[in-house]
Amino acid sequence: MRFAPSALVLAVAAGLPFYASADVNIYGKANVTVQSSDEGEGSFTEIKSNASRLGFKGSEGIADGLDVVYKLEFQVDLSDADSKGDKDNITARNQYVGLKGNFGQIVIGRNDTALKQSQGKVDLFSDLEGDIKNVFKGENRLGDSVTYTSNSLNGFKVIASYIAEDDTDADNGYSVALTYGDKGLKKSNVYAAIAADSEVKGYDILRATVGTKVAGIKLGAMYQTQEPAAGGEDSDGFLVSAAYAIDKTVLKAQYQTMDFAGNDRNAMTAGVDYKFNKSTKLFGFYTKFDDDASADEDYLAVGMEYKF
Repeated sequence: MRFAPSALVLAVAAGLPFYASADVNIYGKANVTVQSSDEGEGSFTEIKSNASRLGFKGSEGIADGLDVVYKLEFQVDLSDADSKGDKDNITARNQYVGLKGNFGQIVIGRNDTALKQSQGKVDLFSDLEGDIKNVFKGENRLGDSVTYTSNSLNGFKVIASYIAEDDTDADNGYSVALTYGDKGLKKSNVYAAIAADSEVKGYDILRATVGTKVAGIKLGAMYQTQEPAAGGEDSDGFLVSAAYAIDKTVLKAQYQTMDFAGNDRNAMTAGVDYKFNKSTKLFGFYTKFDDDASADEDYLAVGMEYKF
């Protein structure tokens, strides 16, 4: 959705000082589920807002071949935040400002790390209970960061994140990724990435990701090895996912596992989406976590998503 400067009132309403010289793209997503959750102590019913968000982004030419770019994105909890003891149902997501040109793009602020960005769309249940962050380390969105993204060269891109230590007793963090192809598999039949973290939120990580289409089925796979940056045993795991569309219905399945020093944590999710159009869908899923070190978890949910 694109707005001319006359939409300044919307920015002011959000407390954001946009100026008449730049257009503003306003976007968002509302995603809610009604679900039965069992986290080891008996089942209960809850309504969850799954990373619902509102964002403002845009760019403005400031010189020949040079643009300033920005994004200010907020997560909004559409469920009853007060009942959970939350003080505020609005939290920060990616928020940055930077420059874009023939050299690529460099932004400063809060952003997903290069390793997190490298997953593409292999995680079919992102922001839901089956999100890969519930098994793998490395799904980080961090402030005090500088992120560089190169322009595409024959389908290849380089992403690099620098995370400032922000403390005399901390270490700088580094995250890098090399990607190939289109993560949505719309412009290419293959997406591939290799990425690594060093001293990022206490972990060193190596991750390899691949996605492709075979006979109308979207297939994804990921391998990850991770270890505490301060020293300790490493852990290895993998993920596989598949999605198949039948008219407006999409059938999805995903399996993920990680071996934590002999204690496996496994996640299995099956789901179905029904898409009314590009912006609206109904969906359902069942997720089960099998953990050698703690109680098993089960989630059964139905929900709705609207994007604008």
